[in-house]
Amino acid sequence: MTSTSTPPSTPHSFQVDLRGLVDLLSHHLYSSPRVYVRELLQNAVDAITARHALDPAAEVRIRLSASAGRVTIEDSGIGLTAAEAHSLLATIGRSSKRGGDGADLDEPGLEATRQEFLGQFGIGLLACFVVARQIRVVTRSARDPQAAPVEWLATDDGSYTVRELPHEARPEPGTTVVLEARPGATEWAAPAKVEELARDYGSLLPYDITFDDGEGGEPRPVTDRPAVWDRAFPTPAARRVALAGHCAQLFGFTPLDSIDLDLPVAGVRGVAYVLPDPTSPAHRAGHRVHLKGMLLTDRADNLLPDWAFFVRAVLDTDTLRPTASRENLYDDETLAAVRDALGARVRGWLAELAASDPERLAAFLQVHHLGVKSMARHDSELLGLMLPWLPFETSDGSMSLQEFAAAHTDIHFTRTVEEFRQIAPIAAAHGLGVINAGYTYDADLLALLPAVRPELKVTELDAGAVTERLDPVPTATELALAPFLATARTRLEAQGCDVVLRAFQPVSVPALYLDDRQARQERDRTAALESADSLWSGILGALRGSAPRARLVLNHNNPLIRRIAALPDEALTGTAVESLYGQALLMSQRPLRPADSTLLNRAFLGLLEWATHSADARDAQEDQK
Repeated sequence: MTSTSTPPSTPHSFQVDLRGLVDLLSHHLYSSPRVYVRELLQNAVDAITARHALDPAAEVRIRLSASAGRVTIEDSGIGLTAAEAHSLLATIGRSSKRGGDGADLDEPGLEATRQEFLGQFGIGLLACFVVARQIRVVTRSARDPQAAPVEWLATDDGSYTVRELPHEARPEPGTTVVLEARPGATEWAAPAKVEELARDYGSLLPYDITFDDGEGGEPRPVTDRPAVWDRAFPTPAARRVALAGHCAQLFGFTPLDSIDLDLPVAGVRGVAYVLPDPTSPAHRAGHRVHLKGMLLTDRADNLLPDWAFFVRAVLDTDTLRPTASRENLYDDETLAAVRDALGARVRGWLAELAASDPERLAAFLQVHHLGVKSMARHDSELLGLMLPWLPFETSDGSMSLQEFAAAHTDIHFTRTVEEFRQIAPIAAAHGLGVINAGYTYDADLLALLPAVRPELKVTELDAGAVTERLDPVPTATELALAPFLATARTRLEAQGCDVVLRAFQPVSVPALYLDDRQARQERDRTAALESADSLWSGILGALRGSAPRARLVLNHNNPLIRRIAALPDEALTGTAVESLYGQALLMSQRPLRPADSTLLNRAFLGLLEWATHSADARDAQEDQK
């Protein structure tokens, strides 16, 4: 690009504090110096677009190269005159994106043409000073064929010169930009880095772009059009394979499925990939958004509804509005409408799976059921859609609420996994429908179930409901065991626990500890009362409730219970009952209170003493023989 030329003009200063601008761009507006490649590509593409508005038959050529700390981009675009170089390249807020007669494209009648351009903020080449110490532009205008080529040379001290060059310096219209990297930024000018950034930003741009690493090989294509979601494939299976490969290359995972995001009215085309591993609904996924082919951001977190946390999307749009940094989407009414429409596409995919491919839906829920449950708490439509498919642990096995409700109109649930596991075998044997709501979000969803299915009654499991379902023992038998039951109740009175006798399955369970929220609240109130001062004692005493106490249900079908009930020694009977209480309490895996720990120690030591005393007595009898 060297040639005999007119002497350089007197240096001029930018109409902006360049050092302050670079600091603002690099530390506050742009997330990384990498955006300078985007600015170069954007200016070249916009120049080509403007040239086509003037001459639709003009050639299209954009060539990017990098070597030895220098980055060069050449285009066959609209070019600039000397006056335009002064006014447009040196002033923030101005734009070279003007009509063929020089009119500003914001004028009435030219809005449609203006919409073809990528840039909207006029920062332009000055943004490249985040990595450059010097920028040289050689340009020739296509609007004025008689105008001489122009050299615009700027340095990072805030000065620039403009001079006209001989016609042979650039025979054809267009622009060549050369950046010289400043010290400390040479890594951003390395050929491999420049090519990587060019592909990342420009793979979907509308014009062919090539890259030359300066090593003598053929220039390599940067663009890869059409987008994979817009390509024709011989079969749907081939398309799925291609999309899966695209996802693996772009996001680093093989998706469970892909969802087309096609909104022609909104100017949006793309695809959403379903994550193959569980993810937290609180995690804000980073979606890739291209604006007119140029990558805007790969971290858009406001593109899809929050409930669609299980997908990663990539799309191209020509209607959504970018922020000033051009690194995210402006959250306005247009984006809100697009977000709702994209959410409807994801819902449609779920509905289609539910209707036509339950196996794929089951595979999806196996991975993402926890997250779907989380979002369904706040989305009645999603709850209604997923209700037949969301899995729950029940006393009848793992199944959906819809399947469980077909067998049980009165649905009970436990708030802890331990409580469910203790009661589930007994509930199943006696026809009691119980759901384990001890897992995250399940209790919230069960509370919403009557709103979706009004005919269902959902209540928390209590001791009375279980006891009523267990078989009573004959009246004569219970009367005969009245002394034993009286001893048992007396021993457990201090624990706030009642004792009842029932016959239930399985026979191997000697005793069942049943508790409910009201009983727990009453115990907590009693414990607080014992440690409170006189004022609080009076207040808490006035709050005494009539809630049922916890229950120790003894299984008359169990042989051990029958043997204990027949013991002649009342003290030993009491110790055995305390041991049954402790064993049932441990089986329920509830936290032990200090009083419970004391009882367990007492019962254990009592049984040891009885066992050793019996052994001593047997030894004495043997000695007498």
